[in-house]
Amino acid sequence: MQKKVYFKTFGCRTNQFDTQVMMSKLKDYDLTDDEMNSDFIVVNSCTVTNGADSSVRNYISSMKRKNPDAKVILAGCGSHSKGETLFEDKKVFGVIGHSEKENINTVLKNEEPFYQIGDLEHIDSTIVEEFVGKSRAFIKIQEGCDFRCSYCIIPAVRGDARSHKEETILEQITKLASNGFGEFILTGTNVGSYGQDHNTSMAKLLKKMSMIRGVRRIRIGSLEPIQIDDEFMELLDEPWMARHMHIALQHTSDKMLKIMNRRNEYKTDFDLFHKIASRGYALGTDYIVGHPGEDDVEWALAMERVKELPLTHVHAFSYSKRDNTASAAMKPEIRGNIAKERHRELTAIIKAKNFAFRREHTQALEVLLENGNNGVYHGFDQYFNKVSVQSDEDLSSNWVFLNDVEVTYEGNKATV
Repeated sequence: MQKKVYFKTFGCRTNQFDTQVMMSKLKDYDLTDDEMNSDFIVVNSCTVTNGADSSVRNYISSMKRKNPDAKVILAGCGSHSKGETLFEDKKVFGVIGHSEKENINTVLKNEEPFYQIGDLEHIDSTIVEEFVGKSRAFIKIQEGCDFRCSYCIIPAVRGDARSHKEETILEQITKLASNGFGEFILTGTNVGSYGQDHNTSMAKLLKKMSMIRGVRRIRIGSLEPIQIDDEFMELLDEPWMARHMHIALQHTSDKMLKIMNRRNEYKTDFDLFHKIASRGYALGTDYIVGHPGEDDVEWALAMERVKELPLTHVHAFSYSKRDNTASAAMKPEIRGNIAKERHRELTAIIKAKNFAFRREHTQALEVLLENGNNGVYHGFDQYFNKVSVQSDEDLSSNWVFLNDVEVTYEGNKATV
């Protein structure tokens, strides 16, 4: 009987994609969704904050207790930051770096404990043809980041920006589209840097993707403001572009942007957001709250500016100190209770903006539904707003067109 492998994924969409790469490479093992009866537990770890490290460590410790016979393999970003310590302390049976995940089938055959960290210049060539349990496909188009934001450890654990080969990306999308996937989400460490090292661009890639039979909607994980050029802006009216863009600002105070060593400033961000919103787009952003140096004056200014922006979604993060980053040594630190209150204030402002946006967009919603329970299915419309749809027929992985959806403060609902 083949041995069973369980994958536990922490962190971002890039990690979710990396797990799918490893799953697709399992030739001599069975995939299981039961961690208690698995022979191997592969932990695809996140190390973006000290808290993320703790979550990974706690999970590994709990598995040692609950399933002591399983061999725990550490993969992901945590391998590069904490792998050595966990291996030396015998907390894990093996450690693999990003460059080794495509060899997972061979790696699992190691009889003795192993530490195979590899290098930070590797780029995957795996073609993922199926996504386990998903109706939308995530496509990783690049790896690493050349930005050096003061709070971020990621370039140290994923390396500098490097693009996947265009032909590999297009081949993967062709195979997934022929397997019935219609929505594609482009991910990576710094997605908008795609193509800089291959003398091409995100816009050129998008055009080629859109010509593949079966591609119905394309979303882009996250872009930096400076990566949105005229060539990209020309694509905004294309029917296959999701009407939602996520553009990482991180803050709206110029003083804070400087402290964070960011490459954007508020005036140009303001112009860019209004220009894109005027083309019928919902707009999301990342925002860090409570970074050292964020005093009351800067916070008040920042929130006035947030109110001026046509934002509909936010990933708000309370600043969490990350060892070995420039921000970790910065003063003055912001107390946790103040950061929590600011986080609440910011998310409340955006939630109200999102509600107003949804009330104005109740017609012609195109929703890709995921699996459902008891006749209720969930999916996202073109504006990346979640819709719950009630139906007597099985609508799993189906596209539906909705008019007159019911809009509540908590979300959108419809019956078909």
